[in-house]
Amino acid sequence: MKKYSFIVLLVLMVIVSSCVSTKVFNDLESRYSVLKMERRSLEKSRDSTQQAFDLLNQKWQETEGYLQRSRDSVSEGLSQLKILRKEYALLEQNSDQKIQESIGANNALLKEIAVKEAQLLARSERVDQLELLMSEQKEALLELKKRLSDALLNFEGKGLTVEQRNGKVYISMENKLLFKSGSWNVGSQGQEALGQLGTVLAENPDIVVVIEGHTDNVPFSPKEALESNWDLSTKRATAVVKILLNNESVLPQNLTAAGRSEYVPIAPNNNATGRAVNRRIEIILSPQWDEINALLNN
Repeated sequence: MKKYSFIVLLVLMVIVSSCVSTKVFNDLESRYSVLKMERRSLEKSRDSTQQAFDLLNQKWQETEGYLQRSRDSVSEGLSQLKILRKEYALLEQNSDQKIQESIGANNALLKEIAVKEAQLLARSERVDQLELLMSEQKEALLELKKRLSDALLNFEGKGLTVEQRNGKVYISMENKLLFKSGSWNVGSQGQEALGQLGTVLAENPDIVVVIEGHTDNVPFSPKEALESNWDLSTKRATAVVKILLNNESVLPQNLTAAGRSEYVPIAPNNNATGRAVNRRIEIILSPQWDEINALLNN
């Protein structure tokens, strides 16, 4: 009898051990799947950051090219100025009679020299100002991105990303952070994130902000106050603007709300994951280029 009980106990131990191993295996397999998804997300973020850097670098190189051409133009103008001065010096060496006969031409030449000298000086000053403004804008943009990343750190990985490209800072918020399906009422977590953003905008009154609402391509069934994906995307963008304006220090004239419906996707709409990514709010922050444009147009 004792021998039989021992055998039963041994069989039970083997069965329990097998169950535990299967549970551990399933748990490890689930964690492995999560790690694979996180890796793909990190690789996508790395590629996006590299693209943003390449575009910014290209724009920077184009501006440097413009500055170099402007310097060359100034240098050529200075060379012409030297030639004019030499010509004038030669005229002074001629006889008094020759000078009297050419006095009208000399006066015109002196006026031309003065005008060219003033134009070259003004152009040189504009080039220096443009170079300084470009450098200041670049530093301000980098500082703004850092400030936003720090302020929204708690929401990254929850459907929120911050990146810099094309000389602008882009904040993307997936709908799961802001809205319920078919709604344009911002939830508590989304309001908290937008409140942090409003604090940063209040500290940077020279930043222009465009809030874009985006949807997936699933046809919208009109109901209640909504008519289409265009309507929904616009209402969501406007809802975000209203929350930002809860901070009285945010300037309304710096904000623009726009609905983009389904027409600017960032992922394929043929699967649930892609459609979830496309349902988003994008907040685009850019410096005001008025000063730089004024210098370029003069």
